[in-house]
Amino acid sequence: MNASAQPRVAVVGAGIVGTSIALALVRRGAEVLLVDRDEPGHGCSFGNSGAVSPASVAPLAMPGVLASVPGMLLDDESPLYLPLRYLPQALPWLARFVASARPAAVEAAAKKLHEMHAGALDAHEAMTRELGVPELFLRRGHLHLYPDAQALAKDAGGWRLREAYGFRAERLDRAGIEALEPRVAARYRVGMYLADHATIRNPFRYVQAMARAFADAGGRIVRGQVQSLVRDRDGWHLRRAGGADGIACDHAVVAAGAWSRELLAPLGVHLALESQRGYHLQFLGAHDLVSRTVVLADRKVFVTPMEDGLRVGGTVEIGGLHAPPDERRAAVLGRIARETFTGLDDIPTRTWMGHRPCMPDSVPVVGPAAGHPGLWLATGHGHLGLTDSLNTAQRIATALLGEPSAAARPTPALARA
Repeated sequence: MNASAQPRVAVVGAGIVGTSIALALVRRGAEVLLVDRDEPGHGCSFGNSGAVSPASVAPLAMPGVLASVPGMLLDDESPLYLPLRYLPQALPWLARFVASARPAAVEAAAKKLHEMHAGALDAHEAMTRELGVPELFLRRGHLHLYPDAQALAKDAGGWRLREAYGFRAERLDRAGIEALEPRVAARYRVGMYLADHATIRNPFRYVQAMARAFADAGGRIVRGQVQSLVRDRDGWHLRRAGGADGIACDHAVVAAGAWSRELLAPLGVHLALESQRGYHLQFLGAHDLVSRTVVLADRKVFVTPMEDGLRVGGTVEIGGLHAPPDERRAAVLGRIARETFTGLDDIPTRTWMGHRPCMPDSVPVVGPAAGHPGLWLATGHGHLGLTDSLNTAQRIATALLGEPSAAARPTPALARA
C-alpha cells in the first residue's frame, strides 16, 4: 500500500458518474487515474435525456408491475420490453424486480432515492458555472403530459410518493399546457408541472468539460478496457486488454455502468444488475418545439431541447449487453414524436442505444465493497445517473478520503450535495 499522503485511486468508467468521482477525488488531493475503453462521456452518458430530476423517487418497479409482465414479453412497442430470447437470462433479475414492487420495498427504495437526490439541482447548476458551461443548465421545470384524467390516475402512486417527499406539481388543463408548450398535440389534455427541475442540454459536452477540469487538476485519463481486478499486499492491480501494462493503485472505484457486474463477479461481488437498453432519436436542428423537458407520461417518452436539436428518448429494454440495437425501438420513438409535434417529417435524424445500469429496486450501489478493502462501487443508477452523479461523487470521496477541508469545497452548493 502506498504510504504517501496522496492515495493512488483508479476510477474504472468515464461516464458522468465515474468522471464526477474522479474530479471530486483529485480536488481533495488524491492521485487519480480515470480509465475507460472510450473517451469520457462516450457511453450511456452520451445519449441520455439530460434530465436533472430530484422528484424521481418512484422506482421502476411499482405495485401492480406483475400484471405488466405479459405485455413486456409480447408487445415489442411496450415502454418496458423484455424480448423472449432473453427471458432465461433475465429471470433472476425479473424475480427480484417483481419482489421490489411490494409496497414496503417501494417505500424503502423511495427514501433512499430521495436521500441520493438531495441538493442535485443546485449542485449541477454550480458545477456548470464552475466548468465554464453555464449555458448547458436549463432550469425551466419538467412537464408531464397525459391524454386524460384516467391516464393520470394510472400514475397516482408515483405522484403520491413525490408529494410525500415535498415535491408539489401544478396540475394543468389544456390551456395551461399550451401556455407552457404551445406546440404539443391536442391529444394531451392534462399536465403535471414540476417547476423546479432542470435539463442538461448536452450531457456529452458536460462530461467532457468535467474531464478537462479533472486533467487540469492533475488527474490522468487512460484509454483501455479493464479486464480484471486483482488485489495483493501492495494494493489493487487493474489488468487491461491487449497486453497493455497493468495499473497499480491503493483504491479502485468501479463505476463501469452496466459492465460492472461482469468485472466484479470474479471477485465474488455479485450485483443484481441488468442493462436497461435505452434508445433515443435525435432530430438534428429541430429547435423551438419545446422549451423544457416534456414527458409523454403515457408512453414513457422524454422530449428534450438539446443544443443540436430535439432529443426523443425513452423505453426500457431488458435485453443484455451483447445483442445489437433493435431499430424498431428507435422507430417507435420517431413515430410518437411525429404524432405529437408537427414539422418533423423532413428533418434528418440519428439514433442511439445505450446501456443504463439498473438494480431491481432502482437504488444504486454506492460505497465500499464488503470484504474487499480498497474496492469501491458506484453503479446501478438506471436513468438517474446524471441526476445523482455529483452526489455519488461526494459520497465516494468522503468515504474514501474523509470529510473535505474548506479549501476542497468549490462552492457551498456542491458542499451540500
